[in-house]
Amino acid sequence: MRIAVLTSGGDSPGMNAAIRTVVLTGASRGHEVIGVRRGYEGLLAGDVMYFPVGSTDGITAYGGTILGSARCAPFMKPEGREEACRQLQELGIDALVVIGGNGSLTGAHLLAEAGVCRVVGLPASIDNDIGHCGLSIGVDTAVNTIVEACDRISDTARAHRRAFIVEVMGRHCGFLAMRAGIAAEADVILYGERQPPEDEVVERLRGVLRRAFGPDRHKQRVLIIKAEGVAIPTARLRERLQEHLAEDCPGVDVRETILGHVVRGGHPTALDRSIAQRLGYAAVVAAEAGASDVMISWEPYGDPGTPTMDTSVRVVPLATVLAETARLLDGTSPLVQSRLKMLAQVEDLLSR
Repeated sequence: MRIAVLTSGGDSPGMNAAIRTVVLTGASRGHEVIGVRRGYEGLLAGDVMYFPVGSTDGITAYGGTILGSARCAPFMKPEGREEACRQLQELGIDALVVIGGNGSLTGAHLLAEAGVCRVVGLPASIDNDIGHCGLSIGVDTAVNTIVEACDRISDTARAHRRAFIVEVMGRHCGFLAMRAGIAAEADVILYGERQPPEDEVVERLRGVLRRAFGPDRHKQRVLIIKAEGVAIPTARLRERLQEHLAEDCPGVDVRETILGHVVRGGHPTALDRSIAQRLGYAAVVAAEAGASDVMISWEPYGDPGTPTMDTSVRVVPLATVLAETARLLDGTSPLVQSRLKMLAQVEDLLSR
């Protein structure tokens, strides 16, 4: 086969490990693998690169993606997809491996329906908002980056007896805030799946600050983790709390930090590398077997899809993935409900 691989949408640490694995696995099994630069945008332009022997050595350790990435609005229109199909035919592509998040996998599903070639998706999103996937590529690295940043912030906060509001990425999914917040000993975790009124949030945080910095406590810092999906702007939340500091906890200051794209970068963790490698290998094998319009999933919840020889990897229809992703984002997924229930059970422990 002639296999093409592209990365699309937001970059995730571990994408390069997946690219390298697809290249090496394809070559070892007698296939030719080419890369498409800049995601679907590059596909529309026919912008491809080749992989001479040894050209991918060492890229597993790099963050980002050597193929580049972009969001491509023209591809979402019928005429854009027609051009993509024409390019795939002209390039003689038998199978396309798409590495990306919800939007990228939606594009992969639409391409697969056109039937020009086999299409296999790999989940790569630091937000961990892809259906039927326990961990997508990049999540573990992002969590570790947040925890390390919060540990550093906590050091300076203790030195000055301060409270910090730290905003983290995740779009509409609060997974990063939840997991990193617990690991970093946050006093409060605010997540977008729950959107109480602003005044209610402020009163809750005021109560935490009063208890934490009360005369019977020796606490030197308060850490508030806020997911970017929370509607209240971080700066406004800090300003609202600042108004009451003289009354609630004299001598204490409140600061804000928005980690932003820092969370996307850095060397992928060993877990992210391993997930990417195992999914990349399974993608080539699945394409060989004739699979198309599927995603290779890492430890899916429930039991959708077809198991592979790797007990942690499954082949799941993209339509099934996208339907569950929609439920994750609107909060109706049983997985989201279980996360919220778990966090509700431990919230009182956070500020003790």
